[in-house]
Amino acid sequence: MSSTQVVPIPVMGRHNINAYLLLGRRPVIVDAGTPGSGRKILDQVTASGVDPADVSLIVITHGHIDHFGSAAELHRLTGAPVAGHVADLGPYRSGRVREPYLPTGPMGRLMARNKKLHVPAEPFEPAVLIRGETSLEDFGLAARIMPTPGHTAGSVSVLTDAGDLVAGDLIAGSFMGLIPGKPANPPFHDDPRQNLASLRRMLALDPTALHVGHGTPLDPDRVRQWADREHDRLARLDAVGRLTTRNE
Repeated sequence: MSSTQVVPIPVMGRHNINAYLLLGRRPVIVDAGTPGSGRKILDQVTASGVDPADVSLIVITHGHIDHFGSAAELHRLTGAPVAGHVADLGPYRSGRVREPYLPTGPMGRLMARNKKLHVPAEPFEPAVLIRGETSLEDFGLAARIMPTPGHTAGSVSVLTDAGDLVAGDLIAGSFMGLIPGKPANPPFHDDPRQNLASLRRMLALDPTALHVGHGTPLDPDRVRQWADREHDRLARLDAVGRLTTRNE
């Protein structure tokens, strides 16, 4: 099977919110943006030379509104099944994220007040339920879905055989991608320590690049350096009782 090409699909701004088109023997879409983004995503899929009817799968990386908001719409537009992890079925089936959001810093505290993050999306039922590492060969792609819990309980990433990691919100570009190449936390994590463990587990697989939901691709060595600093930061927060996780 030929090497997979990773094509970013900007949903908001140049890199503020990204979906991705993965091109192999058959195309796969990763993430579905905010509610009402389906047609915009589809137009960019078509502009990449892909017939929407050829899309074999829509992978949702996690249950936040800016990633699953248009999953139901994209399913109707393409006919492709949607894949999601069983641990995030609650948001997918209800169309509502788990609240309150748990900010990772000042950016998250500011964004948590944004009404657009609290609106309901159209619910959907994943036809492909992810429980563990899952090959995408049957969907025409030399890649694997990898569970990477922590950002949400059901967060997943997609690792291609060429080493590209489509990482959802496992890590982000600084200031929602406004500072290219600089790793940072996304605005929210349900369990920061578990997320960091997932990130380090993916880094141990030696990816060539991390393609994130917010920002431009990140260099793995730079992310490793950031992860070491983040480990120390979380340890300090934990020592003074200021490390918040979702208990559910």
